[in-house]
Amino acid sequence: TWDITADNRPITDGLGPEKDAALKMYTYADYISPEAVESFGDKYRVTVEITTFNNTDDALTKIRDGGVDFDIYTPSYDQIGRLVTSGLLRPLNHSYIPNITNVWPVFSNPWYDGQWRYSVPYTVYTTGIGWRTDQIPADIGALANPYDVLWDPAYKNQTAVIDDGHTAMSMVLLKLGKTDVNTSSADDLAKVADALSQMRKNTAPSITATMFNDLPAGLISVSQMWSDDIISARDYLPDGVSPDVLRYWFPPDGKGLVDNDLLVTPRSGKNPVAAQLFINHMLDPEVAKSNFASVGSQSPQVSIDPDALVKSGIIPANLKTAIVRPEYFDVGYRILELDPANDAAGRSIWRAFKTGRS
Repeated sequence: TWDITADNRPITDGLGPEKDAALKMYTYADYISPEAVESFGDKYRVTVEITTFNNTDDALTKIRDGGVDFDIYTPSYDQIGRLVTSGLLRPLNHSYIPNITNVWPVFSNPWYDGQWRYSVPYTVYTTGIGWRTDQIPADIGALANPYDVLWDPAYKNQTAVIDDGHTAMSMVLLKLGKTDVNTSSADDLAKVADALSQMRKNTAPSITATMFNDLPAGLISVSQMWSDDIISARDYLPDGVSPDVLRYWFPPDGKGLVDNDLLVTPRSGKNPVAAQLFINHMLDPEVAKSNFASVGSQSPQVSIDPDALVKSGIIPANLKTAIVRPEYFDVGYRILELDPANDAAGRSIWRAFKTGRS
């Protein structure tokens, strides 16, 4: 539970949105639907400007460096400690966000932000393997170790991994049979480095944050993917290519990477009232469901029933495996903030992989 300091108090109750506000949101590309943005702007008569980033490490660096006045940011929860202790976030006034009651109860007091003082959940997602069946003949989900496909020389120059070092290396650890995806073991990290080096030799993978576009465009055929990216990939397929070619594997027992992103309000933002009203807007069940249908980003809404999503046609049956279920959070593995030494060791391995020196 993070402190709220005397010089950084929540805004007072009962305020209206800032006059002529231009709300600035900092997020991934195609991570929020234009309809959600437009409906909020129409309701409160504000404009919403979106700036995008490729990965949260780069985004956090930009926010830390100052000179930006973003009102809304969508980090992963493993960044919240650095954001709060550096004084970069404004605490929330819960009176502006009554829609918190619409999300899974765990998020009213999440372990990473007790009493949800600084954050609300934006999306929940898993990390698995996505592929096109018209380009990859193998049933990847039926393999003894589906992660192995990213090392298979048969798919050289057809594969990709996520441009996020911790996420990519956590997948390598799971492939190796390790369950501590935040390991500080020098031996485990050495094995990760060796495995990444072998991956580069075997398949020469792309390193990307736009798998949702790269896979349907045919730039890659199989990729480490977030669940929301494989859902949104259907909207980027060329004319005449059916979404039925898309597949997603995540361990059916839930023992894979399970995470969530946040909506937070940077302290440097100029529109704190509009920002918190926007957060409440995104937690509205109808807005959240529409956003999910549009861009594949699943809000942890109590009203979202996985089976109903398929039955209603919001999610095609072949991508049912990409729907996140609450029980996954009981058994899945979570990416955590690393201590400085372990973080530096991981970054060194990732840099070497990205630059081809591994």
